[in-house]
Amino acid sequence: MHAKSFFWYELMTTDMKAAEAFYAAVIGWTPQSFDPGGGMPYTVINAGDRGVGGIMPLPQADLPPAWVGYVYTPDIDAACESLEKAGGKVHRPPTGIPTVGRFAVVSDPQGAMFMLLAPQGPEQPPVDRTARGQVGWHELYTSDWRAARDFYSGQFGWTAEGEFDMGAMGTYALFGFEPGTQSGGMMNKPDQMPTPAWQFYFNVEGVDAAAARVTAHGGTVLMGPMEVPGGSWVVQCQDPQGAHFALLSAAR
Repeated sequence: MHAKSFFWYELMTTDMKAAEAFYAAVIGWTPQSFDPGGGMPYTVINAGDRGVGGIMPLPQADLPPAWVGYVYTPDIDAACESLEKAGGKVHRPPTGIPTVGRFAVVSDPQGAMFMLLAPQGPEQPPVDRTARGQVGWHELYTSDWRAARDFYSGQFGWTAEGEFDMGAMGTYALFGFEPGTQSGGMMNKPDQMPTPAWQFYFNVEGVDAAAARVTAHGGTVLMGPMEVPGGSWVVQCQDPQGAHFALLSAAR
């Protein structure tokens, strides 16, 4: 893994077991207990034979359940220094996790939270981002998409890959983790959204059936199903504990 891209996704929640069951039913992930040390319970979620991310308890009781993404960062100390110089904020400085690597909790200049991770161990083969259960799209809701795109381009080398005019909703700016790819989009957040945030789209087969599984297992469909440019279908959801996520399918 060489691109400075999102490569691990973590759900911080109030009920790990309920979340494991919900996402296993909706997306088909297989949960696997993992002991990172320090007495903190942690569950790795797998799509086939590849890990997608993890589920852990909320680190603070006053935080809402949420998904966060980790950006691959070979030199985490240099990355934190560069991020702060560019107007971002380091909320937790680089911290080691035995056998895992070093991570930091950061936010971009507009306030969207994400993580940096310098993993230990051998280089892993690239993930097929179209595979079922993997993250197929990354979406940033921000207060200034132009400034945000410039920030991520300057920090991680992400590239501008076109723009869509969405009328009253503004501009949807595509970006790629590497030149010539489309990895996600950025747009100015709606007024009712309290703070900038990242949202992740998990691949499923058949968006209508997946949306039905969301509601059948106690989640909520917030928007969609909706067809997007390129012919794929998406639905935005909330899990039973309140974390927002989205689903992406090539077919309805």
